[in-house]
Amino acid sequence: MTQTVLQVENSLMQARWVTPRISADMIEQIARRHELPEIVARLIAGRNIPLDRIESFLDPKLSRDFPDPFTLQGMTVLAEDLAQAIIDGRKIAVFGDFDVDGATSTAILVRFLRHCGVDARFYIPDRLKEGYGPNIRALSKLRSEGADICILADCGTTAHDVVEQAAATGLEVVILDHHEAEETLPLARHLINPKRKDDTSGLNMLAACGVSFLTCVAINTRLREKGFYKNRAEAPLKNWLDLVALGTVCDMVPLTGPNRLFVRAGFAQMAKRENIGIDALCRVAKLTDEPNVYHAGFVLGPRINAGSRVHQADLGARLLLTEDPEEARNIAWTLNDCNEKRKDIQSEMFAEAVNQVEDRGYADDPVIIVDDESWHPGLAGLVASRLKEKYSRPAVVITYAPGAESALEGRGSGRSVPGVNIAAAFIDARQAGLLVKGGGHAMAGGFTLLPGQKEPFRAFMREHISRQLQGQPCVSESVVDAVLSVRGAQYSFVQMLQNRFGPFGAGHEEPVFALPGVRLHSVDIVGEDHIRCMVSDWEGGSRMKAMAFRAVDTPLGQALLKKGAAPVHLLGHFKLDTWNGAERVEMHILDAALVGQADERLAI
Repeated sequence: MTQTVLQVENSLMQARWVTPRISADMIEQIARRHELPEIVARLIAGRNIPLDRIESFLDPKLSRDFPDPFTLQGMTVLAEDLAQAIIDGRKIAVFGDFDVDGATSTAILVRFLRHCGVDARFYIPDRLKEGYGPNIRALSKLRSEGADICILADCGTTAHDVVEQAAATGLEVVILDHHEAEETLPLARHLINPKRKDDTSGLNMLAACGVSFLTCVAINTRLREKGFYKNRAEAPLKNWLDLVALGTVCDMVPLTGPNRLFVRAGFAQMAKRENIGIDALCRVAKLTDEPNVYHAGFVLGPRINAGSRVHQADLGARLLLTEDPEEARNIAWTLNDCNEKRKDIQSEMFAEAVNQVEDRGYADDPVIIVDDESWHPGLAGLVASRLKEKYSRPAVVITYAPGAESALEGRGSGRSVPGVNIAAAFIDARQAGLLVKGGGHAMAGGFTLLPGQKEPFRAFMREHISRQLQGQPCVSESVVDAVLSVRGAQYSFVQMLQNRFGPFGAGHEEPVFALPGVRLHSVDIVGEDHIRCMVSDWEGGSRMKAMAFRAVDTPLGQALLKKGAAPVHLLGHFKLDTWNGAERVEMHILDAALVGQADERLAI
């Protein structure tokens, strides 16, 4: 149950502001038991964290909270099988996806296998030429190079035909994945995926890097039991938690349960800069602070992804695996250059996509679908994400690349909004014969489109998304965690919030606060499309810096620039700013609402 906040039913970003109804007794109980301020206890209660899990939430420990990998369906048999394969000296290869989750999964698996004496090769498919998922040409190449077993990391759950073809060559396929699974699974030797219909582990929040890490832990356990480590050191698994944290954050899986543990422990490991590749990338990006979710998701991750988007698919995995400082520096600088190129191309694509939406009247469709043969296939997902943000509805971007027999085929990427499972739509479209491949997550997915099926696919998606919405428009709700005054947003409070309640990310978003009836000062435009202002409580007092990013051409930005003297409700996150040694709090504005007629009398 929720209730409206500050009577905002239709904000400038067309959202209703709501907050969960929380029992006062529950808040008091949490605050007393865990010695927390009331507002933090309210935040915990609002996130529906079970009482018996609050301690693990606030202070997760590897010794107490590490998940049992053997609860994953199929893990017991897989661990026994692969441990014996390692002992027997069988050749094992890894085929990983080209994104950060795939690169980190590949790095974890290859590091573990090599530590165990396996000369593990890895293969990352070309994002543009090969697309997402395994292909028989690549797997046949690994087989011809001597691989007996191939681990598919962060892919493979829907690759029925390819897995069957690979098995026919004598290659044993092992799938470690976390994408949406169908009722029928590929006939792989082993398939570990917490989203399998028959998996009861409760670990469906894991990214592929988390699944890969738990797989290594399970195999390591069996190797220990078999006496494999009698005359050799065990694999330093904890040292690779930095890779788990990086992949988990960048794949935007929920930062709940074990993921929260992995990210906290992983950032502590990352701070040691023991991974030569991560250290080199941090130096190139001029990161000197303690690593956090922002650094992983918006500084390191985009650079790693940029390699496969505009240059070479395996650069990220090579960076995370290298032990050569010079090679690490060279790859890091190459990735940095790729990221700058990616930004320029993405800006052009987004502008063209917006023009297409406006010119063709797609803005009111239940799902926005745009396409162009000149667009870069590696950037479809990023542009789809921007379109989703701009129009507050699912968005799909289709690009084109040579497929079988050099014929152009559509390569699509979609991003969704809460309540709409876009991967389910892609899977259903594939089963309806419109797509070659299709799948992903509820909030993000991809597909390969059959030639000549663009318009039937558009019609299918419109109907499918409308059915998911049950005829209701894509009107969003913004969940407000608490209402706070400007004077209440003290540095010590925000710091405590980040230390006890963080890290924040998908599934455990930063707390959203509403500032009621504030006064705006010195509103101006920064850069091309950001808005900066100072904010104070209406009655006066201290002022806080506030920023609205990429807002100039939005209803929010226009209202802020024309706000006049009337009070405004603001919605956003609080951030810590330590520029030049000064400790300040600033707000990142997400939304705003004009105060109603009754409240405007306060300005008199």
